[in-house]
Amino acid sequence: MEDTVRDKIYDISEERVEETPLAFKRRLYGEIDWDARLLCVKGPRGVGKTTMLLQRIKEALGTERALYVSLDNVWVDAREVYGLAEYHLGRGGTHLFLDEVHKMENWQNLVKSLNDDLKRLSVVYSGSSLLKLEKKGGDLSRRQTSFFLPGLSFREYLAFEGLADIQPVPLARLLADHAKIARSLRSKIPVLKHFADYRLHGFYPFYKEEPRQYLPHVVQVVNQVLEVDYPEIEEVEVATVRKARRMLNVLAASVPQTPNMEKLYRELGTDRKQGLKMLYALERAGLLSLLSRPGRDSLKNLATPDKIYCDNPNLMAALVPRPDVGTMRETFFLNQLRAAGHDATCPSRGDFLVDGRVLVEVGGAGKTFGQIAGAPNSYLAVDDVEVGRGNRIPLWAFGLLY
Repeated sequence: MEDTVRDKIYDISEERVEETPLAFKRRLYGEIDWDARLLCVKGPRGVGKTTMLLQRIKEALGTERALYVSLDNVWVDAREVYGLAEYHLGRGGTHLFLDEVHKMENWQNLVKSLNDDLKRLSVVYSGSSLLKLEKKGGDLSRRQTSFFLPGLSFREYLAFEGLADIQPVPLARLLADHAKIARSLRSKIPVLKHFADYRLHGFYPFYKEEPRQYLPHVVQVVNQVLEVDYPEIEEVEVATVRKARRMLNVLAASVPQTPNMEKLYRELGTDRKQGLKMLYALERAGLLSLLSRPGRDSLKNLATPDKIYCDNPNLMAALVPRPDVGTMRETFFLNQLRAAGHDATCPSRGDFLVDGRVLVEVGGAGKTFGQIAGAPNSYLAVDDVEVGRGNRIPLWAFGLLY
C-alpha cells in the first residue's frame, strides 16, 4: 500500500473518531467484552453499530492504538487490508476496527487470518448486512465473541432525546412494581406523547439526521436489504426480489395473525417452499418477526409460523400509510421483549407467552381480562394509559426493559 493512501486511511480514521459524540451511549456499549481479541458486533442496518465502534476508540483507546477502517471506503483496497494491519501493529497499534466487512469478498478469510497470525492485535468487526454476516461468519464462531445490537428501545429513545435517564428495568421488577415506576416517570415527562412519537420515528438512531426524511430513509434501508443483501446470499433473480418486497408490504398491512399464505403465494407467483424461504430471510435480515406455538421450531422445519409481524413499529409506519393500531401495539411489545433477550411464543389464548410462563394480552385502554380470564400469571399490556394497576400494565412500560 502506498504511503499516501495509508496516510489517507489514518486521516479518515482520526476524523471519524474526532467527530463522534460521547454524550449518549447504547446500553450494549457497557455490556460488550471489549477485551475480546476477536469481537463481532452484529445488528440490523441503521441501528448505530458504527457509532458504537467509534465511541469505543474515542473513549478508551485513542487513534494511536486503534485504527478504524470502513471497507466500503474508496481508499481501501481489500487485498491490502492484511498489510495495513501488519503496519498498524508495527507502529504500536493494538486494535483494528473493521466496519462494513460484508463489502469485501471472502471477508471471513481475512478476519480469520488476522486473528490467527497477528496475535498481538485485537480485531473488532461489524457490517450492515445481517444476512451476509450470518451466512459467511460461521467458521469464526469458535474464535470470536459476538454481540447483537437492536434498535433503540423506548427507554434509550428517552435518553437519546435528553428527556429521561433511567436504568433498564428487568421484566420481573416491571411486573411487580410497574405502577411505582410509571408514576415516577410520569412526574417528569408526558410519557404518552413521547411514546406516540417513538412508535413513528424512534427505533433507528438516524432519525435525528433528517427528521422529515426519516420514514423515506427507513424505506431505503429496506431496499438495501432486498436489493443488495438478499440477492447476494440467496442468488435470487430480480423477480424474486420484487416478490419479497410485495410479501413484506402485504404482511406489514395485515392484522396480527397469519394471513392466508397459500393465497399470498399464488398472488406472488411463487410456491410454498420459495415463499417460506423469503419469509425466513426477511426475519434474519431484521425486517420481520415470526411467532410460533410453544415447542414448535418453525424455522427448523421450514413451517408457516402462527403469527407474522414487522420487526418494529417504525417499519410499519414506513411501509403502510395507515398501520393497524392493534398490530402496531403487538409489534412494539414483541420487538421490545425479544430485544431484551426474552422468548415469546404464540399461546392458545392471549397474545404472547413470555419465557414459557407469563401470559400477556395486548390492547387499548378498554381491554379486559375476558380472553385470558382465570389463566395463571396473566397480564394485560394496555395502550393509552400512563399508570396501570394490579396486572394491568401500561404498554409503553415494556419499552424500559433494555
